[in-house]
Amino acid sequence: MNYKPDIKLLYVPEDSLVLVVDDTTTNLKIVFEILTNAGLEVITENDGERALKQVESRLPDLILLDVTMPGIDGFETCKRLKENLATCDIPVIFMTAHSDTDSKVKGLNIGAVDYITKPFNQEELLARIKTHLQLRNLTKTLEKRVAERTAALSRALKDLQESQLQLVQTEKMSALGQLVTGIAHEINNPVGFIHGNLGHASVYFQDMINLIDLYQQHYPNPVPEIQEEIAAIDLKYMLSDLPNLISSMKEGVQRIRNISISLRTFSRADSDHKVYCNIHDGIDSTIMILKHRLKASEDRPDIQVIRDYENLPELECFIGQLNQVFMNLLANAIDALEDSNVGRTYIEIEANPNQVLIQTTLTENKNHISIRIKDNGVGMSANVQQKIFDHLFTTKPVGQGTGLGLSIARQIVVEKHGGTLEVNSALGQGSEFIIKLPI
Repeated sequence: MNYKPDIKLLYVPEDSLVLVVDDTTTNLKIVFEILTNAGLEVITENDGERALKQVESRLPDLILLDVTMPGIDGFETCKRLKENLATCDIPVIFMTAHSDTDSKVKGLNIGAVDYITKPFNQEELLARIKTHLQLRNLTKTLEKRVAERTAALSRALKDLQESQLQLVQTEKMSALGQLVTGIAHEINNPVGFIHGNLGHASVYFQDMINLIDLYQQHYPNPVPEIQEEIAAIDLKYMLSDLPNLISSMKEGVQRIRNISISLRTFSRADSDHKVYCNIHDGIDSTIMILKHRLKASEDRPDIQVIRDYENLPELECFIGQLNQVFMNLLANAIDALEDSNVGRTYIEIEANPNQVLIQTTLTENKNHISIRIKDNGVGMSANVQQKIFDHLFTTKPVGQGTGLGLSIARQIVVEKHGGTLEVNSALGQGSEFIIKLPI
């Protein structure tokens, strides 16, 4: 056998431990030398029973397992490993002199991740081990981060539940905004990790594609078994589709990052003094957060959001609190539109679509910014309009509204910013809320 002892594994953790199980001493020696020269820590055993005892004392990151051994064979050893919660996640690669499909299928069904055929080709052996060690390390890292983030989110949820009474009595939405900031931060960390690794994954996939191309160039006429496998997995389509899969995942991660940015923009923590901000950024971040309620469903088309923004100067304000006002007004507009859809068919709604118009302007004297949020929903009676800003007044069913939203919104606009908040509405003609803020 011809092998090069100086080949090193790249991008594999230095403390990676590989257990090699084979009843042939020569095979153990060869594999041991190849892997240790590649920088891996290796332990060896010559039968399945001893291997099972070995993993009880120290868990390896990868197991190379001979199929044919005295006592319990490789299949039974693998089966017992997979039945044990402590060892079921360890990747197992079978080593065998047999290349029949039935044996491979049996091993993969038991839980093996790959096959290596004897006699060994060093480059192939190292390439397969490198790939599965990388996947193992990535899985362990992701599981750890997900567990950490889940615990953090659970703590945040518990904090929210414990502070609910205080939120109702004070500025509920302001405190909620601070929580959203934390959640956005927690989302951003694992998303950033995934986004960074997608680049590496793309490079790895491209390297494997290039390697396959080289094999096909130098070995254009593979054995029938390989030809059958190429046809079975539709190799040509797989190679062409892999870049699309990576691109799609990158796009999905980017969308999550955009949502995280919107969450942080929306819930920007206010200091004890006002700061200069772009009002349009706050409105846009609020729309992003409510996007799931604006999307089409089986009962209605999309709710159209029409933005008519004038070029405005930055406003000195508590932007986090104003974002909460925008959230409340837009959520109420969506509620009104959904109420207006009751009894209407999809086609009827499509003919007269649900719309929310958001218009920003400078007043004639240039001293105020005007923000109008108008819907074409059910509208309100004159009696309701008189009470709409009253504390604890709500038109929603019990359990669906607290009657605090518009009361707090008016407090933020009037008391915190010296502005005004008014409503114009009529039954069946929609509602319009007008915010005026001094520059």
